[in-house]
Amino acid sequence: MGKKALSLTLGLCLTGCSSLLPESRTDTTPFESFEQAQHAVMGLEPMKSVQADLAQNGFTLTKHPNLTVLNHADVVRRFLGASVMRREDVDPGILRCVEAREDCHGIEVVGAKIHRARRGGFWADFLNFERRTETKGWRFSAVVLMVKEVVVYRNWSGQPAIDQVEVSRNPLGPFQDIGPPTVTSATGPH
Repeated sequence: MGKKALSLTLGLCLTGCSSLLPESRTDTTPFESFEQAQHAVMGLEPMKSVQADLAQNGFTLTKHPNLTVLNHADVVRRFLGASVMRREDVDPGILRCVEAREDCHGIEVVGAKIHRARRGGFWADFLNFERRTETKGWRFSAVVLMVKEVVVYRNWSGQPAIDQVEVSRNPLGPFQDIGPPTVTSATGPH
């Protein structure tokens, strides 16, 4: 019985054990999906929505930890800094915010839900013969500008679907990176 159990355990470890491979998660937003974040931003109507609507849509410092508060100087630097655009090409909400000076402020929201997992055989991964990393999820960012309590501009961007596979193969496994050390010497006046 002892030999059977040992060979069964050894066989399982050599063929699988993928549950022992590392995984990681990035979760920096209270939104459950890209679409939910997008709808929260699009639900803010320029020249109609107010500060309370931001909180109702999930954009508060307590609910969204990756929220950056923008002051007037940040808005000018971001939207007009090195701009070669003509004034009439700039969104009216941005112009209104810039002209409001100290009454102009905004928020930038950056969020993501990303899952990275290594897949494949444990020993091939552990010994560095082959590593397969799968990355899935989404990233989102939004900017909302306000004059006093009124939303004057909102916009969003991001990656609605991240689906990447990275495979690295090393025929020599753990010996792939072994080689003669590189010696560098600096010669100068003695």
